[in-house]
Amino acid sequence: MSAVARPRPPNPQPHRAPSANVDRFVRRAAGIAALALLLALAGCARPVGDFGRAAPDPLHDEVMPLLGTGRALLSKEPVSAFNLADQEREMRDRIWRYLIAPHAYDWFGANIAEFQRTRILPVSAKPMRTDLYYQWLHSERFASSRVRYARIADNVTTDIQMMPSAFASICAVREIDRQRGVADNGLADLDEKTKGDAAARQFENETQIAWFVRAVGNRSQSYSFALDHLLVETPHEEAVKVNGLLSDLEIYVEAAERGDFCSDLSLGRGSAAPAIRSRILRSDVLVKGS
Repeated sequence: MSAVARPRPPNPQPHRAPSANVDRFVRRAAGIAALALLLALAGCARPVGDFGRAAPDPLHDEVMPLLGTGRALLSKEPVSAFNLADQEREMRDRIWRYLIAPHAYDWFGANIAEFQRTRILPVSAKPMRTDLYYQWLHSERFASSRVRYARIADNVTTDIQMMPSAFASICAVREIDRQRGVADNGLADLDEKTKGDAAARQFENETQIAWFVRAVGNRSQSYSFALDHLLVETPHEEAVKVNGLLSDLEIYVEAAERGDFCSDLSLGRGSAAPAIRSRILRSDVLVKGS
């Protein structure tokens, strides 16, 4: 009598390492969880001191940058292990006021800017809206319609007054990077890690500077947008003063876009510098010229 054939047990499946898709999913989920935790912890943008200059704070200066560095490394972005030089720290603190708008609440998206500063989110080069400042002015219930012109004038004046120190800090950082380049090329036995950190720090510095340039351009365009619309909504002769201030601010904007941070561009408030884009009030009628 022949033996009854028994079914063979299935072959055990070999162990497989998690796929790249699963790995990416886990990393993304961890990133989302970290971001949600930060949103719950932070609840507000980076604290600022006088004139909107960054103020020290452990959460914003230690915890968030640590998480942001991890995200940047996972995304294979250049990350330098160098400590910040005094000039680099000074520049970051001084340009911060131009990346946010403490005088207009969240016109500039201060919370998003803080996530970009700490690299939890990459710095975005997308065009920025120019209507938000006017929307804020329009929605505020000022005692007089003339006060809106005064507010623009005050904000533009503060921006102008802080520009020389911001430009000087950027100039100093570019000099630091130049000196790094000289040392890098002149030291034959410099290790590759140090060379890589120097290149990554230059990338980080230039990312900050480019962000500043975009931000000041947007501020100028936003002020101009607001003035144009106020001249239709509530015309007043105060527009002449605001227009002059915007012409002064535009001189700095054009210098920033040229990368000219080391020239002396100091201007007095309401100076007689030639208008780059003029507005002339005549008999309560606005005539635009070039």
